[in-house]
Amino acid sequence: MIRCYTRGAFVQIIINYKSRLLHQGSSWQKNVLFGSDHKNGKKSVKYSMAFDGLLPCHSEVFTRAEYSSEDMALPEAIMNHVKQETHHQNIYVIDRGLQSTRTMNSFTDDAVTFIARAKENRKHVELQSLVRQAQDSDLGELTLIKDSKVQLYTGKAIHNKKGNIHYREELIETPFRLIIAKTITDDPKEFWFITNDFDLSAKQVAQAYRRRWDIEVFFRFIKQEINVNHLVSLNKNGIEVMLYMTLIVAMLILIYKKANQIGYKTAKRRFKMELRNLAIAMIVVDCDGNLNHFET
Repeated sequence: MIRCYTRGAFVQIIINYKSRLLHQGSSWQKNVLFGSDHKNGKKSVKYSMAFDGLLPCHSEVFTRAEYSSEDMALPEAIMNHVKQETHHQNIYVIDRGLQSTRTMNSFTDDAVTFIARAKENRKHVELQSLVRQAQDSDLGELTLIKDSKVQLYTGKAIHNKKGNIHYREELIETPFRLIIAKTITDDPKEFWFITNDFDLSAKQVAQAYRRRWDIEVFFRFIKQEINVNHLVSLNKNGIEVMLYMTLIVAMLILIYKKANQIGYKTAKRRFKMELRNLAIAMIVVDCDGNLNHFET
């Protein structure tokens, strides 16, 4: 099963409030993230969610400032999901929010299979080309440029005599797989993928990442159609309750959408109408057809 995680697990939704009423939240500096600062009391809440291609399968709420970094929030959210499915065979697909080599190495140590989009021209050392003779370079909408076993660099913190910290580059011993592909257009764009799976074909890796777009469509739906970005509670517990209620409704609509092969908006409208008609029918039955009984 492919679990799609983007910068939002997952897509993580970032909601900012120009209000001091939010009981919990991270007051991030303006030069860090989303224009929030301490002067206007603006606080932020980060939602982190996973999507399995049909339904959301995991969600978390982060309120502390350190979770403004995706390299902090995404690994914690993924590992919490892994703990719930100890015998899973999931492949976690992650957007460019996570770039930490040490985190990727820890995923490998914990037997967590991932596919992450890397920044282009990421520094690495090639150990071995995995391209076979007569291998098809067609990856669907992409064409294969490179498929290699590589080592990645990470920064090691060094304390000097004055107590200052600087970082020295060093290679991680764990090998990873680097796949480079580009779009087949007049203005080609390169995509770099890093994974610890050496069994999938390059085409399967590219197709798995392409499925990550499903979560972008899903989050657009819950933000614009179900108004998840409008909080009615200003404490963490209330925010989590609202989030779970929203996801329950979203899951019901997604199932209805899938069963009837229709779009998000049509599914929402029909689901609402049928639910209203069902409620009216239940009231009529309960009142033996006499609605005056209901009024009393």
